[in-house]
Amino acid sequence: MTAALPTRRVTVGGVTFAADLPFVFVSGPCQIESRDHSLRLAEHLAAATRTAGVPFVFKASYDKANRTSGLGQRGIGLDEGLRILGDVRDAFGCPVLTDVHAVDQVAAVADVVDILQIPAFLCRQTDLLLAAGRSGRVINVKKGQFLAPWDMTAVAAKIESTGNTGIVLCDRGASFGYNTLVSDMRALPIMARTGYPVMFDATHSVQAPGGLGDSSGGDRSFAPVLARAAVAAGVAAVFAEAHDDPANAPSDGAIMLPLEWIAPLLAKLVAIDAVVKG
Repeated sequence: MTAALPTRRVTVGGVTFAADLPFVFVSGPCQIESRDHSLRLAEHLAAATRTAGVPFVFKASYDKANRTSGLGQRGIGLDEGLRILGDVRDAFGCPVLTDVHAVDQVAAVADVVDILQIPAFLCRQTDLLLAAGRSGRVINVKKGQFLAPWDMTAVAAKIESTGNTGIVLCDRGASFGYNTLVSDMRALPIMARTGYPVMFDATHSVQAPGGLGDSSGGDRSFAPVLARAAVAAGVAAVFAEAHDDPANAPSDGAIMLPLEWIAPLLAKLVAIDAVVKG
């Protein structure tokens, strides 16, 4: 492995991702369900992070293009989804993040959204990475479950080639046999050797991909455990999807955190972060 590069700070909308600063909390529902629902969740999350003193980014997807089944609910769609994300940012003053799945989505999404997220399954799609980089927006790239952490150096280099160094690298576990993921905490400092801030996705790391046959399962009870471990490893950000009624969510209900879990989790993470970062 190569030695660590100088740590970069990536700032967007008043929020800074950096290994030597307090962690950023990225949260929201798996997919956008409605304007009212998104605003209600964002209000709760913004209040919880404000109380905890944690920088906040709202996350929700207008389209979940990699559903296990073709019958799975995918989301509200590009146009309406972007309008809602814009409303959330205007209402709460927080940056907003969403996935892009195709080159022809990038320009429209970049006009509205602060952070473009490259899904794990698409992290090696060169044309998508280049288009995202050229947008000038901050790019959060999820490490594919099939990649080694050191492989993310080449992923970041593709975006860098566009002149964009507003890059965050995100770990969401690694494939471990069938329908199972495992989190290797060594991946976090290894990815940090790129010099870019590293985020840990606590909820997708406890997913069982395709584990329910026609949808993914998982066990949300382990997400706080992994989040605590990741903060102890010194990450720049924690990603955890949240929902007011996970049991009836259209996707990822098994892994999203109930809203009442957020404030206690943040309190523990802040305490760990303060010890680790001094």
